[in-house]
Amino acid sequence: MGNGCCFGEAGGRMAVGSSMTGQHNHPSDGPNDAVSLFLKSRGYHGLFSQIELSLSASSLRDRDVLSKSDPMAVIYMKGRNGRLEELGRTEVVSNSLNPTWIEKVNVTYHFELLQTLTFRVYDVDTQFHHVDVQMLKLDEQQFLGEASCTLSEIVTRSNRLLTLDLAQHEDSMKAAHPKSYGKLTIHAEESINSKITTEMILRCSELENKDLFSKSDPFLVISKIVESGISIPICKTEVIKDDLDPTWKSVFLNIQQVGSKDSPLTIECFNFNSNGKHDLIGKIDKSLVDLEKIYLSQTGANLYLPAAAGHDYHNKVLKSQLFVDKFSESVQYTFLDYLAGGCELNFMVAIDFTASNGNPRLPDSLHYIDPSGRPNAYQKAIQEIGGLLQFYDSDKRFPAWGFGARPIDGPVSHCFNLNGSSNYCEVEGIQGIMTAYISALFNVSLAGPTLFGRVVTVAADIASQALVEGQQKYYVLLIITDGVITDLQETKDAIVKASDLPLSILIVGVGGADFKEMEFLDGDKGERLESTSGRVASRDIVQFVPFRDVQGEEVSMAQTLLAELPSQFLSYMRTRGIEPKSMIL
Repeated sequence: MGNGCCFGEAGGRMAVGSSMTGQHNHPSDGPNDAVSLFLKSRGYHGLFSQIELSLSASSLRDRDVLSKSDPMAVIYMKGRNGRLEELGRTEVVSNSLNPTWIEKVNVTYHFELLQTLTFRVYDVDTQFHHVDVQMLKLDEQQFLGEASCTLSEIVTRSNRLLTLDLAQHEDSMKAAHPKSYGKLTIHAEESINSKITTEMILRCSELENKDLFSKSDPFLVISKIVESGISIPICKTEVIKDDLDPTWKSVFLNIQQVGSKDSPLTIECFNFNSNGKHDLIGKIDKSLVDLEKIYLSQTGANLYLPAAAGHDYHNKVLKSQLFVDKFSESVQYTFLDYLAGGCELNFMVAIDFTASNGNPRLPDSLHYIDPSGRPNAYQKAIQEIGGLLQFYDSDKRFPAWGFGARPIDGPVSHCFNLNGSSNYCEVEGIQGIMTAYISALFNVSLAGPTLFGRVVTVAADIASQALVEGQQKYYVLLIITDGVITDLQETKDAIVKASDLPLSILIVGVGGADFKEMEFLDGDKGERLESTSGRVASRDIVQFVPFRDVQGEEVSMAQTLLAELPSQFLSYMRTRGIEPKSMIL
């Protein structure tokens, strides 16, 4: 665990999930803060679900002379390099222009990625019917048509059904209406393993004391062992102070996270240290099946200390034991269940127009509009984040604001409508945001200071109104800024108030400023925000990333910013007992 949490005793103790972060009485509270931090420090981001795709087609072209076509479908996903990577193939359906394929293709859905799928249908010649479909050479088969969509377009449909027109390669690239070569229907079904959650209450006895002047402060880290032998942390308990016989609050493991009930797990018990160098007290290797047996037998299992590296000594078995006081399984609603029930994510954006951005007419300005069409940092953030979130908003009408500028013949405004209207703030689509942004650059005078409070409050008011009207919506506010905010406490007050609403806030810092205060607004280190009145945020709703940190990196800005959003969404829905519409477990 070592350097996983190095930010002072109070912050560190909260980061590993102590009671200082608030009570977690339900799996729906989402992952505890330390798990997110620990996973992210090792490169693991976001929500994923296993999706099974079923395909059918209608009115395919008939390429055979004496019979109908014998179609097979091939599914691809566009990789980071833009190339199509094959995911799988269906079986061949003989003599049919309206096939329903039985063979399904599995794909992993990642909310924070734009996953583009391409489907190609081929007529397989009779002479190849005895050949395994995986061995077929596609250039020897007759091409019947192709279609493309994003995975999010499928999973956001209420019935998870999407029908697409098939077209020839060249037709699909044209902007004009392509000639139809039949239709392809895709149905997505989420794996049941995405929904099964195991709840456990774990207890240890006779732990070794690692502290000099007090008892150990133990916490557990549960990791899964992958094929390569690498240990990946998936869950963590809170810290219990001064206790050698601790009982921790319930931990919740998703079967999909674990792999299966037989998959090997490692449970490590650490003694918390404020410098982040936590002492290993002992560990144990058990699967969920093993842990269930411990629970049923009502006996303990001994922890051990691994042999020192480079030595042939056996592991040291300790008198310390692990007990399982509760073991139960349940099926829970998932993020995709809420989407299928009609819940939408509504995108909103606020752009910093303070003078520190520089004169927009000069190339060194952060707001400079390059005649070559190369987007600036503000445009890139809008395109990348908005381009992904737009698929979760049916009407694609997005509230868009600016702050820190002086509109024509007016005082400095810290929340003005980007479209120039005094009556409404929405624009049409991502391109509408881009157009309004460029227009605003030539119709306002950059000023200051940098204040977030007003923008957060206006966004919260919209979320609050939807809540009053009983709409099942969740709002996502993207704030793009170049500087340090000067209304930190007012912003904290607004965020604490908004933490009770269906709202998440994404902040992108552009330019070279010192963004330490922005990082403080982000609760990744376990420090929940506190308002002037002493009220603590009910949940972490802010995610911040400096634009400079994600340029040229393996992990994109969208991945970094959106990785926590499904957990924040589920935390809100589940803790308030909000179930997906038209869903029955």
